[in-house]
Amino acid sequence: MASDVVQPAGMTPGRRLLGISAAVAAISSVGIALGLGLPLLSLVMESRGVAGWAIGANTAMAGIASIAVTPLVTPVARRVGTAQLLVASIVTTAICFPLFYVFDSLGAWFVLRVLFHAALASAFILSEFWINALAPSRKRGLVMGIYATVLSIGFGVGPMILSVSGSEGPLPFVIGLIILLAAVVPVLFAFKANPPLDASHGRGFLRFVTLVPMATFAALVFGATESGLLSLLPIYGLRLGLDERTATLLVSAVALGNIGLQIPLGLLADRTDRRVLLCALALICTLLMLITPFAAHDTILLFAVMMVFGGLFAGLYTVGLTHLGARLSGGDLASANAAFIFMYSVGMLGGPALGGLSIDVEFTRHGFPLLLATFLGSYMLLGSWRILRDRRRGR
Repeated sequence: MASDVVQPAGMTPGRRLLGISAAVAAISSVGIALGLGLPLLSLVMESRGVAGWAIGANTAMAGIASIAVTPLVTPVARRVGTAQLLVASIVTTAICFPLFYVFDSLGAWFVLRVLFHAALASAFILSEFWINALAPSRKRGLVMGIYATVLSIGFGVGPMILSVSGSEGPLPFVIGLIILLAAVVPVLFAFKANPPLDASHGRGFLRFVTLVPMATFAALVFGATESGLLSLLPIYGLRLGLDERTATLLVSAVALGNIGLQIPLGLLADRTDRRVLLCALALICTLLMLITPFAAHDTILLFAVMMVFGGLFAGLYTVGLTHLGARLSGGDLASANAAFIFMYSVGMLGGPALGGLSIDVEFTRHGFPLLLATFLGSYMLLGSWRILRDRRRGR
């Protein structure tokens, strides 16, 4: 979010609940379509003989689109309304999604990726603003934990649908279209819970990238890891010799782990030093990625590793947002939240591109998990250095 969050005056608890529920339901439906769409598009490109680096570059358009659209969402929403722009964003994704099936040109796919993910980023920004604006301050962490869990369910359901529908033919694209159009319905019923946007402008958000680096760099690493997993984990599975259905379900294993751990991690973040927790999550996830090549020969063990990893690495986002909210408030928190989204988008840009290159390395089949271990290990070292430095200064 790139603007101040205004607590809606005079809004009844029932209307608040309606607005929160609508935003969560809408973005969760979008999550299902995204969980279906990202691996679907990668599998289609793989079946057409597109190189791994090109698949990664195409996926990285999501980050470019997100970075470009983030500064524009709030000014437009201020003019037309949050709920109204959310509907327009979801409808745009619904229009773009089946066009991936219609067009075979890789160039057209790059254009569609930008349009699709610009609208998608807008939908996520608006939904998270809506939820934050209406959530009671004393229960905001709980609300965001529930939101993350429900969204994770959507990400898990998407690959399951793909494993049944397959990646060939128009069926998965038609299913995605229907799901995206269904996401509009709850928002239409909640227009009266439309959160207001302050007309004032806060300070620039880029300075908050380094003001709370434990949070913003957690978003960077999470964005790089998540986008790489959603798009390239099925390809990694195929390169290991798994069939398409099993390779696709690796993404569901990651999402299932995410579902089970976000609320517990949120509760833990309220009781411990969040910076230490972030470093611990990064360390464990680094170790899990380092042992993945040894687990790859056993499908059940590989799924177990992916499930635990999915729950823990997603905690970087949940705990990072919690840390951000604990350090800042008001306009500073709004600007910092924009910085958080910006860094997440930068990660989305770099993760798939580097991941695509790692898939193609010749000396090992396991370049992808080793790359993720590098991301997470670097963050763990940065965080540990920050904690030790602050403790020496008595902070």
